[in-house]
Amino acid sequence: MPSQLAIAPLLSGFGLGAGLIIAIGSQNAFVLRQGLKREHVFTVCTVCFLCDAVLIGLGAGGFGTLVGSSPRLMGLALWGGAAFLFAYGLRSFHAALRPGKLEAAGDGSGLDGPAKVALTTLALSLLNPHVYLDTVLLLGSLAGQFAGRSRALFALGAMGASLTWFYGIGYGARVLTPLFRKPAAWRALDLVVGCTMWGIAANLIWSDLTGG
Repeated sequence: MPSQLAIAPLLSGFGLGAGLIIAIGSQNAFVLRQGLKREHVFTVCTVCFLCDAVLIGLGAGGFGTLVGSSPRLMGLALWGGAAFLFAYGLRSFHAALRPGKLEAAGDGSGLDGPAKVALTTLALSLLNPHVYLDTVLLLGSLAGQFAGRSRALFALGAMGASLTWFYGIGYGARVLTPLFRKPAAWRALDLVVGCTMWGIAANLIWSDLTGG
């Protein structure tokens, strides 16, 4: 009986976490691209997971109430995130004009070093206000329905979904390697990434201007 009581919040957290994470977004697009290039995949996946884990922990610990009560903080995060996403989207469109192709498995010797890739991943993870809305506010408020050990298990379940998803798409992307030996596939991916970044940036700005 105690084990069944422990599984329920764990599965609830995993299910909700998966539902929020598995969507086309700036983080996922970047992880997929690095996975296809096979460059710094572990670093990218780990940074994404750790960011999610920390934010989920803060939300479950009650930090979501503080963040939600600060419109100025959310506004700064929103406009800063929109600017970064616009710039990264522009970079993706520029890359689409000169697509490369996947010659062989990456060895981490790309133009971007691990530090730069880690910083880019960190920015994509933290400069999007939707991340805080999903992990800190939404997950945090739902975690509040549980008490004590059950709340911790709910948070661990959500963290488990994040870990499974990011490492899954990061290392699973190599299944698509044959397709991305063609420059046209890279052009299409860069266009999708660029449109995704700009779409999220536009949605953030529109939501702020319209009060949505």
